[in-house]
Amino acid sequence: MSEPTTHEPAQETRQTTLDIGGMTCASCVRRVEKALTRTPGVTSANVNYATHQATVSHDHSTGAAELVAAVDAAGYQATRSDEHAHHSPSEHADHLRLESEAELAAMVRNLIIAAILTTPVFAISMASHSRAEWLNWVLFGLATPVIFWCGRSFFVTAIKALRHGSTTMDTLIAMGSGAAWVYSTYALIAFRGHPHHQSEHIYFETGAVIVTLILLGRYLEARAKTRMSDSIRKLMDLSPKRATLVNSDGSEREIDVRDVIVGQVIRVRPGERLPVDGTVIEGDSFVDEAMMTGEPMPVRKKAGDWVTGGTINEQGTLLFRAERVGAQTMLAQIAEMVVRAQGSRAPMQSLADRVSGVFVPIVIAIAILTAIGTGLWGAGWDAGLMAAVAVLVIACPCALGLATPTALMVGTGRGAELGILIKDGAALERASQIRTILLDKTGTLTDGEPKVTSFHAFGWQEREAVSVAAALESRSEHPLARAVTKFAEDQAVPPASITDFAAVPGRGVEGRVNGQTSRIGKPAWIRDFTTLPAEVERAIAESEAQGKTTFVLASDQNFAVIAVSDQISKHSAQAVADFKALGLNPVMVTGDSEAAARAVATSVGITEVEASVLPADKAAITQRYQSSAPTAMVGDGINDAPALAQADLGIAMATGSDVAMETAGMTILRADLRGVGTAIRLARATMRTIKGNLFWAFFYNVAMIPLAVLGQLSPMFAAGAMAVSSVSVVLNSLRLRTFK
Repeated sequence: MSEPTTHEPAQETRQTTLDIGGMTCASCVRRVEKALTRTPGVTSANVNYATHQATVSHDHSTGAAELVAAVDAAGYQATRSDEHAHHSPSEHADHLRLESEAELAAMVRNLIIAAILTTPVFAISMASHSRAEWLNWVLFGLATPVIFWCGRSFFVTAIKALRHGSTTMDTLIAMGSGAAWVYSTYALIAFRGHPHHQSEHIYFETGAVIVTLILLGRYLEARAKTRMSDSIRKLMDLSPKRATLVNSDGSEREIDVRDVIVGQVIRVRPGERLPVDGTVIEGDSFVDEAMMTGEPMPVRKKAGDWVTGGTINEQGTLLFRAERVGAQTMLAQIAEMVVRAQGSRAPMQSLADRVSGVFVPIVIAIAILTAIGTGLWGAGWDAGLMAAVAVLVIACPCALGLATPTALMVGTGRGAELGILIKDGAALERASQIRTILLDKTGTLTDGEPKVTSFHAFGWQEREAVSVAAALESRSEHPLARAVTKFAEDQAVPPASITDFAAVPGRGVEGRVNGQTSRIGKPAWIRDFTTLPAEVERAIAESEAQGKTTFVLASDQNFAVIAVSDQISKHSAQAVADFKALGLNPVMVTGDSEAAARAVATSVGITEVEASVLPADKAAITQRYQSSAPTAMVGDGINDAPALAQADLGIAMATGSDVAMETAGMTILRADLRGVGTAIRLARATMRTIKGNLFWAFFYNVAMIPLAVLGQLSPMFAAGAMAVSSVSVVLNSLRLRTFK
């Protein structure tokens, strides 16, 4: 296997990733995005609530400092998150793990203090509604640090938002718990000397329990969210932390994998994982590449072969030259693609973000009206206060903000584990809607390694014909051309000299060989230049009837008919059956003749075929199918790139060209077409999860707010329900980790 090449598209913009602090709901997402997009030079900004990261596209005149300043001015904190990009995959995984552990440890400490202080407050309040005055002061002493110290983040964020004329979920929590504390403190002072009357107006336990339950919910949510990135960590941890460096004098020493530089020679012993990507320079062994290709059989590697970091050397010792290290390794690039996908936005998320953007101010208005209405015309000011607090707490749109990004994170991460790279949330959403799937033949339905099965010369010696054919095809990059040159090599026939070479896309090639204008290509193209003898036409008909791709070589009045066959992949028939079971309409699109295309299509169970298609026409055919149903295109060649870009969803087979992979919305890493069906099923499962999350998030808010307004929902129950809604959304998303 030769070293894969990378084709980077020209970019006029830069991309910066920021870690965002202080976000507490989807309305925060909208606010940060607005602040960033208003910054001069910024073309787009995408903020992910689940990862608390912002991906900003901007021109070169805008620096990271200006982006950070814009976020800070909006009342949030921002730091650059790409400072670890040069680290090895394992080191970056350790960094992420340490960050999560530190964050969880701080949350646990805060939660424990809140729980210790809140427990006696709740017990005393529930034990008796007519208490001694000193007990009410004890409640004050215990509840105050819970609300203003343990819950300080709610007030800090709410005040910052207020300074910028906005509101967040923390505004609701701060108003609810703060209102309960202010009213209780007023009663404690106003009704001194009247303990019975004083006790009836004290709700310190309400504020303390609200803060504690919300802190508990956030801890459980954060703990569950750490599991969402497990797939990334597993992927990154495939790279070993140490590498055995071979010095120029033959001595060896172990070094940290992050210290490996391009050009160094690395030794890998049996049972060890390869630390980086490179080219074998000595040794003969079998390498387990299942993590990349999904193939259980180890692949033989010898001098000159390409090896990939993270794969396992099974038998002999290998010496290889490091070619790609650190963030440039295939493993690191795959991990980076998954991280980008997890940080992206699905179109469906925009609705939730827009709703959350206006939800909080509306809830505050409802709470104020509830307090006034209940106080003046209902059960009194105490009941009005409690009803208003319940409205503020139950309406927190935290679950709404988590609904889409959590499912997207888990879905794309699980896809990576299954060998499916998903470019972004939009691609995942489009994949769930696909109804027609167009399949390229060579390299997709077939193994992509065609072989010459027959070579018949007419009017000249076969060796001379093979020499001319090899000369013409030696200048072509087409897979079928390589089959002809390989056939010549196997026959020990050297190619003739050639001049004036020209390729006619989708038809064939021509040039001057041995002083004669010679052509090799599709029979129809050759007929444009000469009349084919009857025996040549018969050979063409016989070859095409067998379903083989047929070419004609013409040089003066000498001809040859070349039959090429590509082995159908062993999983193609099952993959097509899977497509049909999913309600997809599989269509084969190929440049082959109708007879050859039909033979392959029939063997794998496809009834609809687009044959004799020129590369330039694939995009037009894709557009035609799109007019009747959402359409995906599956391909692996450079000539498939326009169709992959045109389709609602482009799916590239990773065994093909980098251009196809760059253009596609999804890439199947393993040489198995069944992965396409798995990708479609995963996309549908992820979108079902997102819709379920959104339903329950809306259900909690919409169903519970009327109960709170009517005074039928206690603030403490509201806090518990709100915490449960957020955790349930995360746990529901985590179910995707078991997808198979």
